[in-house]
Amino acid sequence: MKEQSGYVDLQVNGYAGVDFNSDGLTAERLHEACVALRRDGVESILATIITDDVDTMCDRLSAIVAGRLISENAKQTIAGVHIEGPFLNRNPGYIGAHPQSAARPADCGVMQQLLEAAGGLTKIVTLAPECDAGFKTTRWLSEQGIAVAAGHSNATLDELRGAIDAGLSMFTHLGNGCPAELPRHDNIVQRVLSLSDQIKISFIADGAHVPLFALKNYLDLAGIENCIVVSDAISAAGLGPGRYTLGGQTIEVGDDLIPWSADQTHFVGSATTMRRMEENLLSIGLSREETDFLLRVGPETLLDIN
Repeated sequence: MKEQSGYVDLQVNGYAGVDFNSDGLTAERLHEACVALRRDGVESILATIITDDVDTMCDRLSAIVAGRLISENAKQTIAGVHIEGPFLNRNPGYIGAHPQSAARPADCGVMQQLLEAAGGLTKIVTLAPECDAGFKTTRWLSEQGIAVAAGHSNATLDELRGAIDAGLSMFTHLGNGCPAELPRHDNIVQRVLSLSDQIKISFIADGAHVPLFALKNYLDLAGIENCIVVSDAISAAGLGPGRYTLGGQTIEVGDDLIPWSADQTHFVGSATTMRRMEENLLSIGLSREETDFLLRVGPETLLDIN
């Protein structure tokens, strides 16, 4: 693994009051977010664009590309982009904070549009394998050297295995993007954990998305070497309680720093910094070496397991 002096975060939707999924994102605002990330110890990120209508997603990807060209700080901090959606399971619970109306079946033509808008910066695409007929989009992306992650998914074990055969290399924030109540044994969490020797698994270590005792269980079972910690940060990260946005959504962040949808039905990303996540990992008994590994996995590592 490449040595890193700071944190590497493969899923950042925004930071310090800047929403990467807002319309009209400027280079100045992108620069401000990257300055704040650096201040908080983050060396490298994947700027994450979530589900919306395709033209809107393309505009937001293009804004990241343009801002990165103008700001040297943004260029140094943003190693690439993570496209999360729109090929996600639209059923309640699984869709999470993504706009249900914009979720759609996977399509290589639509994916090509998104990749072109991202200007060659795409490192990870998150999709639901059950929404990718014949795993065509997964295979096509993998052949181009892009890491494909499952997420917001209720794929069966056979569907996950089929996707892995087609090039799937990761699962995005396991334990989230799924209903609060699941079947006792045969559920997406257990299916993915059973395949942890074949894919990388990312977790949000804020203590809210996955309780820390459960996170420790998952890490023990999957093995640290197969896991990654991401922040899934939104514009509230690095700030405090208040009202924020993700795309067109209004988000309420209370004193506990947990971002909730306006109707209080689900989390919307995280407001927790990577420094705080480091403290959380150490608090559950992980060694410094294990913690450093989880917080400093570069995107190039994902491609090694294809």
